[in-house]
Amino acid sequence: MATLADVARHAGVSTATASRIINGSPKPVTEQLRARVLAAVAELRYVPNAHAQMLARSNRNAVGVIVHDVSDPYFAEITRGLQRVATANGRLVIICNSFRDPGREMEYIDLLHAHQVAAIVIAGSGYLDSAAASELDDRMRAFEATGGRIAVIGRHQHPGDAVLPANEEGGYLAGKHLCELGHTTIAAIAGPPSLTTTVDRLAGLHRAATEHGATVHVTHSDFTRDGGEAITGKLLADDPSLTAIAALNDSMAVGALAAMRTAGRHISVVGFDDMPIARDVTPALTSVRLPLTELGERAMTLALDPAAGDAPRVEHVPAELILRDSTWPRDQLPR
Repeated sequence: MATLADVARHAGVSTATASRIINGSPKPVTEQLRARVLAAVAELRYVPNAHAQMLARSNRNAVGVIVHDVSDPYFAEITRGLQRVATANGRLVIICNSFRDPGREMEYIDLLHAHQVAAIVIAGSGYLDSAAASELDDRMRAFEATGGRIAVIGRHQHPGDAVLPANEEGGYLAGKHLCELGHTTIAAIAGPPSLTTTVDRLAGLHRAATEHGATVHVTHSDFTRDGGEAITGKLLADDPSLTAIAALNDSMAVGALAAMRTAGRHISVVGFDDMPIARDVTPALTSVRLPLTELGERAMTLALDPAAGDAPRVEHVPAELILRDSTWPRDQLPR
């Protein structure tokens, strides 16, 4: 593999001159000299060292993205929006999966900081653990102190710019819809109780139930299809009178529909996020829509655009209930 010294020798220039030309230094050189060096690069098939380039340039070209799990459809859609904006701005995206482990998030922030990325976007729920949240804040502030930028999606009271989906309002819309269909008891299948997203969505659901004199019973599991199926199977077996389920994400809702079919029961099921698969399952899933790709686009735009002042910028993204075929009036449930 050719080295920088090989390129300089082939072009008949010093190593320093070859480095300046390859790394885009603003120091002027003649076009003839530039052409010789670039011709040597092409002929020798020289590949510049990315870390050396980063040190040689005054700007940082990479951005870091920390998500809970990019294989989760929720984060896959958000990541698509993040990458779309980053690519349009000529940035390399480094994606890190934390698997909902705050300790791993801190390690990734330190690692991305050491690699001198221009910005870090953290997507996904925050944690109710105040000690972990405080330590995470310290890592984020240290990164910003060295010129890096931070943007978060779906987190409260963290430093840096934020894009906040209307999770509480979305939970309210789901609960209101089921209550207006006459369901007086709602089984909520929720993600881990340690996540702020779970708490916010449940708060909205409880608010709607209180307004309509209904009752909400909450069961927690993973934010996964299998988690939703397991919970729903048990609920159906334990309560023959159950008529409505509010799933706090669409993956859990898809699992709930599968359990419903296995049990030969028909109950109203509403999901959350309105993933693309919501239209394709049977019955098509009623869901609370969040514009997930837009969340990613907005967050990356904030991360790459310098702030106008010292105050963090916060963008709120509304939720919308999308009606399909998975919810029925309580007295009209299919037999």
